[in-house]
Amino acid sequence: MIRLENVSYSYPDGTPALRNINMGIKKGEYIGIIGKNGSGKSTLALHLNGLLRPQKGKVMVRGMNTGDFSKLQVIRKIVGIVFQNPETQFVGRTVEEDLAFGPENLCLPPVEIRRRIDRALAEIELEKYRYHSPKALSGGQGQCVALAGVLAMEPECLVFDEVTSMLDPESGKNVLERVKRLHEKGKTVVHITHNLEELHAADRIIVIDRGRILLEGKPENVLSDPSLLDLGLTPPSLIELAEHLKKHGVIIPWDKTSSPSSFAEEICRLFLKT
Repeated sequence: MIRLENVSYSYPDGTPALRNINMGIKKGEYIGIIGKNGSGKSTLALHLNGLLRPQKGKVMVRGMNTGDFSKLQVIRKIVGIVFQNPETQFVGRTVEEDLAFGPENLCLPPVEIRRRIDRALAEIELEKYRYHSPKALSGGQGQCVALAGVLAMEPECLVFDEVTSMLDPESGKNVLERVKRLHEKGKTVVHITHNLEELHAADRIIVIDRGRILLEGKPENVLSDPSLLDLGLTPPSLIELAEHLKKHGVIIPWDKTSSPSSFAEEICRLFLKT
């Protein structure tokens, strides 16, 4: 669906942000991209739908090159981005107006715009906030409005760039639940974060450092890799605990490290078994 070939990009001051990136994203995948602040994650996100274009190499979306300006409108219908700060995406006085902005720019008929707004509001469970100002909502609600605004464009792929970093834990959990449900309904998801706790459900994880891909693989392999600490990344606490227990002959299955409750249930099962 998306392919990056030898992609390199430097900031205006000459600092390299991406260095010879090669990667692919398949339709329906849930990809996690992790790295510490300044590793190049957000710059990579902006390349996925042509908001930035490579200085070297190319990004292909369904066979279309993001460097081809005539294809950018179609590419941005396919790949939508939800950013860290939702307020940067608000343009309407009400939630409804905000959701209408994208479809109106596509010159869609009013009936279709209404259908898309209703569907996006229902998908994210925001119907009761239709006539509220998005800027008056809580951080978590605002992030959901930003997500609904992207959904109204009906993209095939959703890119989430640090969407929980400005939220309290409960709001962040609610947003991640919505991301998970969208993936289960068939959306391709690219989840960019420095919080490794968020990526247990990913199909594949890519680790970036200083603009380069250093690790790539299944979550159970990447999230337990000891080199993460050397990259300034903190492994999920339950996975770290499971690795310590493994050294003492206690094996905790991967699926039991997804939450404290499932981890505790497995510990109790093992204890009662003995």
